[in-house]
Amino acid sequence: MHQAHIGIGSNLGDRQGNILAALQRLRRTCEIVAVSSFYETDPAAGAQGPSFLNVAAAVRTPLERAAFEKLSRDVEIAVGRAGKRPLQARPIDIDVLNFDSDYVHPHLGARAFNLIPLAEIAPDIVLPETGVRVADLAASLPKNGVQKKARALHFSTNRQDEEPAVRISLGRAGVSKVRRVIHVNVDGKARTYNGEFTMVADLAPDKSGIHMSRFGEILEEATLEVLARQERFPRIEALVDAIAGEIIGSHQAISADVRVRADFGLERWTPVSGKRGEETYTLVAIARADRSATRRVIGIEAEGMTACPCAQLMVREHSLRELEDVGFSAQDALRALDALPVATHNQRGRGAVLVGVDVRHQDAIQVEDLVEIVENSMSSETYDLLKRPDEFFIVNKAHHNPKFVEDVVRGIVARALEVYDDLPDETFVAASQTNYESIHKHDVFAEAFGTFGEFREELRSGRHVARKTDLAAWLRTVVSPILL
Repeated sequence: MHQAHIGIGSNLGDRQGNILAALQRLRRTCEIVAVSSFYETDPAAGAQGPSFLNVAAAVRTPLERAAFEKLSRDVEIAVGRAGKRPLQARPIDIDVLNFDSDYVHPHLGARAFNLIPLAEIAPDIVLPETGVRVADLAASLPKNGVQKKARALHFSTNRQDEEPAVRISLGRAGVSKVRRVIHVNVDGKARTYNGEFTMVADLAPDKSGIHMSRFGEILEEATLEVLARQERFPRIEALVDAIAGEIIGSHQAISADVRVRADFGLERWTPVSGKRGEETYTLVAIARADRSATRRVIGIEAEGMTACPCAQLMVREHSLRELEDVGFSAQDALRALDALPVATHNQRGRGAVLVGVDVRHQDAIQVEDLVEIVENSMSSETYDLLKRPDEFFIVNKAHHNPKFVEDVVRGIVARALEVYDDLPDETFVAASQTNYESIHKHDVFAEAFGTFGEFREELRSGRHVARKTDLAAWLRTVVSPILL
């Protein structure tokens, strides 16, 4: 592994978001060891655009220097840099400041916007032409035009910490629909999604409010913290865990809940024509933290179709009489009906599964497995792109496999128990299905929830377990509608 230090700057668009996106893309093939604070930098004389935001980062990479420099250029293009003209305003700029011990950027000694962030994380690098340490050189440079970026303006007034007019505690206060681009591990690969976060904390009776503006900062800080870990591609659970824990620390809250929803795609092939496509699903992760521990669930939502068993039985019964009326024997009529799919009405449905495990078993849950659990519980999966033979296959499959909404939910739970049969009784599972009815003006819905132990007891004994564990109880929190 080679050791490198890079400088990353941006002066167009969401500067901080651009830098984070570049770091996440670099992390696909490199290990980010450390990242400096953000520094606001006046543009160089003659440069275009507003002030730059700069950071330095320490990197370990298996790539040789030329390949690493090419990777840096590719990341610039991916994040949005369109040109390379000198002094041009840019959404992202990546400079290799040093690489192992045989290369130091030739202009590093004169670039305060690179030197000052670099000195924060690697003060002992020595410039070969002068023998001066980076920290010493940075200390000797004038700081005009390069300022460490404060998190916010600080005022002595703090209305949130004052006593409210009505001393009543609140179970949840926070923000919802916070949208961020996230990069997480799905199907063994680093994938990029648009995530929507909900972040809430409890509020004591003697505090007027939550510092809402801090939630956005917490989200960015937690993203960087997860980014700096050793694993190559962070899982979504790691991100919501880190955010929930940071809320506890920064707000002095007793507990905090964080939820993220993000659409993601998985590669799929149509069942007959074999056309490749990418089907879209929704990833859901919820974490609850207090001052001693964090609990979380991971799940997905997927669409499919169901065929109504009730209407199908009525059509079958009617068809039997019709066949007998035109001269078929009862035996021949039944043989014909057994051989052919019988008509019924169909619904497009949306199923969901959530699974909660302790930290020892967190790697056992893979979202691609959860997708198959939900899709296989319906009458048939569905696809965005279908040729005529594929359409026939799906319709025929669904009519040979009719399901009530209740059947789908029971199937999701049963398949989860089978797929994860080695997980302990304390494992949590919740399943739901909504069918968008085709002949009614309402939708139908069913759900089930409980621990593996509770469902195993029902299957073993055949007796109803009256009080099953719901999501709030398993997370040891209060799950409000905003988190569902």
